[in-house]
Amino acid sequence: MADKWSQTALLVIDMQNDFILEDGLMKVNGGKAIVPNVIKAVDIARQRGILVVWVVREHDQQGRDVELFRRHLYSPGKAGPTSKGSVGAELVDGLVIKEGDYKLVKTRFSAFFATHLHSFLRTEGIKSLVITGVQTPNCIRQTVFDAVALDYQPVTVIVDATAAATPDIHAANIFDMKNIGVVTPALQEWCGSGA
Repeated sequence: MADKWSQTALLVIDMQNDFILEDGLMKVNGGKAIVPNVIKAVDIARQRGILVVWVVREHDQQGRDVELFRRHLYSPGKAGPTSKGSVGAELVDGLVIKEGDYKLVKTRFSAFFATHLHSFLRTEGIKSLVITGVQTPNCIRQTVFDAVALDYQPVTVIVDATAAATPDIHAANIFDMKNIGVVTPALQEWCGSGA
């Protein structure tokens, strides 16, 4: 069974305290609800021998590497969202990086933008991706569109292990991704599938 999944990686995107917790500095309203499903997706991935890649945002405490539109959230003496070493940058409770997993730090929406993700995945022999995390219109969508452009096949987004600020925003973005050939199962369907 493990051989079947040896060319697949699960990307767990931005499941960090600042995005998930009620008092998170960048709280995504639908984020907390998907935590159990992301935990289950990670467990299933590990059982199948799928490489788990933890994609996280970590920023300079002064925000020097953050997008210009977010710079106002950082100031001297006060760490902004997902500042390196902060509690907000840590994975939410229940999600743990284990031996054999891989952690990738990004500073923009896409996990591929200005990172070594593509070369790492290719070196590992990865050809298909399964995506979980937050948030659908930003980091999920940008990563998915880049994955499609880079010819990963198939690209799968687990619809109930990803989330946005509202169900409508989530659904609209899932619809757009489906239209470019992205596979969009619910977690139960993905867990029961052989593909």
